[in-house]
Amino acid sequence: MKLSRTGTGALALVASGALLLTGCAQGGSGGNGGGGGAVTVGTTEVVTALDPAGAYDNGSFAVMTNVYPFLLNNPVGKSEVEPDIAESAEFTSPTEYTVKLKKDLTFANGHKLTSSDVKFTFDRQLKINDPNGPASLLANLASVEAKDDQTVVFTLKEGNDQTFPQVLSSPVGPIVDEEVFSADKLTSDADIVKGKAFAGQYTLDSFDKGNLAAYKAFDGYQGLWGKPKSSSVNVKYFGNESNLSQAIQTKAVDVAFRSLSATDIEKLGKTKGLKVVNGPGGEIRYIVFNFNTQPFGAKTPEADAKKALAVRQAAADLVDRAKIAKEVYKDTYTPLYSYVPQGLTGAVEPLKSLYGDKQGGPSADAAKKVLADAGVPTPVKLQLQYSPDHYGNSSAEEYAQVKSQLEAGGLFTVDLQSTEWGQYSKDRVADVYPAYQLGWFPDYSDADNYLSPFFAKENFLVNHYDNAEVQKLISEQRVTPDAAERTKKIEQIQELVAGDLSTLPLLQGSQVAVAVDGVEGVTLDASFKFRFGTLQK
Repeated sequence: MKLSRTGTGALALVASGALLLTGCAQGGSGGNGGGGGAVTVGTTEVVTALDPAGAYDNGSFAVMTNVYPFLLNNPVGKSEVEPDIAESAEFTSPTEYTVKLKKDLTFANGHKLTSSDVKFTFDRQLKINDPNGPASLLANLASVEAKDDQTVVFTLKEGNDQTFPQVLSSPVGPIVDEEVFSADKLTSDADIVKGKAFAGQYTLDSFDKGNLAAYKAFDGYQGLWGKPKSSSVNVKYFGNESNLSQAIQTKAVDVAFRSLSATDIEKLGKTKGLKVVNGPGGEIRYIVFNFNTQPFGAKTPEADAKKALAVRQAAADLVDRAKIAKEVYKDTYTPLYSYVPQGLTGAVEPLKSLYGDKQGGPSADAAKKVLADAGVPTPVKLQLQYSPDHYGNSSAEEYAQVKSQLEAGGLFTVDLQSTEWGQYSKDRVADVYPAYQLGWFPDYSDADNYLSPFFAKENFLVNHYDNAEVQKLISEQRVTPDAAERTKKIEQIQELVAGDLSTLPLLQGSQVAVAVDGVEGVTLDASFKFRFGTLQK
C-alpha cells in the first residue's frame, strides 16, 4: 500500500477543490502541447517502477497519471470521475460494469488501443499480483471480457459496488499496451520507454531513474484532460527536502511539489519571485495500536481487553493535535478527529467529543480517570515507534511532541524509538511494534479508501483489530446505491471505530506546491493528482 500516502467513490464524494492558479486545461481532443518553454518540476518522491503492476506509491503514480490512459478519470478541479478514453461507462446489471471505448485510440508507438488491451491490463494485474503493486484494489473483480474492439465488461463478485468507477481511475487503472508489456511478469522501465507504450497527455521521452524524467506532449491523446498547455515537461528528482528547497529558491526548478518541510514552505512564501499554492489534501497521519502486543494486548502476559482499551483511550485524551500542527508543521497540517478526513462526504469528528476536553483539546484529568476506572496502574509503559526517513524530516519532532504529551502528568512512560523505513515496513506487520506511526494518501477520493484498508478483518495494518459490526457496515456501504443511506453507514463506521481506537488519528495534511512567478496552472484539487498538462510558463 502507499504508506507515504499512496494504497473509491460513488462518484462526486469530495467538494471540488479550487483551482489555485490560472491556466487549467479543459476537455476536448488532444493535439500538440501549447506554447511557452519547458516547465521543470522538482520533487523528492521516489519512483518504484513505471509498470503499473509493480508500483503502489505516490512517486510512481505521479508518472503514470500523466503518461498512461485511464478508462475513467477526474476532470480538472473535480473529485468525481467521468469517462476518459471511454465513451461511456455504466452498470448494465448489478454485477456487470460495461465500458465503451472511444474510436480510433492508439498508443504513442502507433499500436491500436482496443478492449483487448483493457482486458490484458486487468488480467495481468491479478495474475502478477506483485507485493509492491496495487492488485489488491481489484478484490471485487471476478473477470473481464472484451465483447468487441470497443466494449469491455467487468464482472464483479459483489453487485452495486459504488467504489468500482473510482478504482478504474486509481493506481490499478492505467491501461497498458499488450504488445509491449509482459502478461505474467513485470516489464522493465527501459523496455516501457523504448516501446513508447504511452497514451496519456504525455509520453516519456527519457527516464533516468532518481535523476530526471523528460516528457513530451502526445498529439494522439483523446482523453478527458485535452490539449496540454506545455509541449514538454522535465521532472528533476532530489534526494532530500533541503536540496529541493534550495532548487526552487534559486529557481533551478519552476515548481516544487512533494515534499518541502513546513519551515521551508514558510520561508519560501516570503521569498520574492515565488508563490505558495495550497490545495485540499487527503493525507492523514496516525498512530496504530497492535491489539496483540500493546500494553495489556491479547498476546501479552497481562492480557486484558478492558485495560488495553483504557490505555488507547487515555492516549486519545492526552494528545494535543493543534499544538503539533502549529509548532511542528506551521499549520500545513490540521487536527484530525476521525478516520475519514474533512472534505469527504460522510466525514464526521467523533473523537472531538469523546476524548480529552470534549472540544478537541487534551485533558490529563480525563486520561487519569479512564485509567483508574479500568484499574490500570500508572505510569503505563508504552513502546512507540516512528520512521525518521519515510514521512519527512519533521517526524522526529512530531513524535517527540507525542511522547511529551503522553508523559504529561506521569500517566505514561514512553520508550520512543525510530527505525529506517526498509526495516520498519517489515517489522510493523510482524508484531514488533506495540504502537507505531503511519501515514496515508488515498487511492481515490472516497471515504471507503480510509475505512476498508484499515478496519476490514484482513486489513493492511495487520494489527489484529476485529469488529464484526464494523466489517459488516464496511461491506454494506460499498454496495449501497442510495447516497444518503451509504453516507449514514460511513458515519456509523467512524463512530464505532472511534470507540475502539484501533488507530489514533492525529493530523490531516493539505497539498502544497511552490512555483516561480510566471508559472501558471499549478492545480491542486480533490482528485489528489498532479497533472502536468495544466502547467505553463
